[in-house]
Amino acid sequence: MFNRILATVVVTVFIAMLGIGIIIPVLPLLATKLGASGFALGVITAAFSLSRGLCQPVVGDLSDRWGRKGFLVAGLFIYGLVGLLVPLASSVSHLVVIRLFQGFGAAMIVPVAMAYASFLAPVGQEGRYMGVINIAVFCGIGCGPVFGGYFADNWGMASVFYMMAGLCFFAFLLSWVNMPSSCPAGRRSQVSLLANIGMMLRRRRTMGILVARFATVLMMVPTMAFLPVMMAGWPGASGTQTGLVIAARTLTNAVLQYPLGLVTDRFDKVILLLWGSLCVCAALMLIPAVTGLSAMLGVYLFLGFGESVLWPVLGAYAVEEGRNHFGHGTMMGVFNLAMSAGVFTGAILSGLSMDALGVRLAFCATGGAIVILCFLAAFLIRSGESKGEAGANEIVD
Repeated sequence: MFNRILATVVVTVFIAMLGIGIIIPVLPLLATKLGASGFALGVITAAFSLSRGLCQPVVGDLSDRWGRKGFLVAGLFIYGLVGLLVPLASSVSHLVVIRLFQGFGAAMIVPVAMAYASFLAPVGQEGRYMGVINIAVFCGIGCGPVFGGYFADNWGMASVFYMMAGLCFFAFLLSWVNMPSSCPAGRRSQVSLLANIGMMLRRRRTMGILVARFATVLMMVPTMAFLPVMMAGWPGASGTQTGLVIAARTLTNAVLQYPLGLVTDRFDKVILLLWGSLCVCAALMLIPAVTGLSAMLGVYLFLGFGESVLWPVLGAYAVEEGRNHFGHGTMMGVFNLAMSAGVFTGAILSGLSMDALGVRLAFCATGGAIVILCFLAAFLIRSGESKGEAGANEIVD
């Protein structure tokens, strides 16, 4: 299954995500020290999602036409540069601008890596190939918070961002040296990006996949950005403990990606989508009621299980759509745009809900929205498949 391209992409993505995960327990605390409210925390995350989301379809389309290596190494370099800028921020507005710049770099990393894996995945093995990329993502993000909390506790918050920069620059060099100058072309679209997006909007199956991707990341901000703030109010809580809770979720995701990728390739994806969304909703309902470390670890382990069901399913769907209809880079760019839109929407709505209604209702509302949208997505996917949208079509010149 592995070859030089996939192995290099997996290692590079892991190192890059380790650098990204390191800042998860620290950035919200830095923002609150600069005077950020719940809404401002949401805006900081939303700024990253906005720039990343708008750039991803363009990067994906261009990577189908021009090649992927240049975009990957440029994104890693930009992400490393951001690590040097964050400690210099002196206001919330500075953090917003820096996160906008960071989102631009992020648009060139994971979507391009997913396009590599999408191209390499044989028919019938989409779930396991996307699971391998997801392992790199979740292992990196899962280990990162533990290191980030430890560095912050012992050497201060600035050290965390310098470590992030160092890891991303190392990934930049690794990718520059080991990745081939070009990747064999897969199924390329000969139509414009806007024409491809128009076709996606007319296909029920594709819209269902994008709605599900949007829905399943609505909880990213409340479960990541608000957790350090919640745990900071516990007696004896530390940055290391916060990192351990976040790591429990992401490492559970990582461990289960490949086996659940195999399950995805063999069983009904729509059923798996619905079960995963119900597990995520249940975990979100429980989080606000937890007041101890061990209980929070348990809830986040369960949350990670629910997500680990969802990610290979949606990744496999995206591979099929890219291979058969739109091109790998273009589909992965739009697929990740839906993810960024979900994070952006979740950031704004959960921030407003937290300020106006409190933490509990913010989590409950997010869980309910995820389930409703996933059932809508399942309906769209099923109805599209009943119209014959699952098969391969020729891309029109």
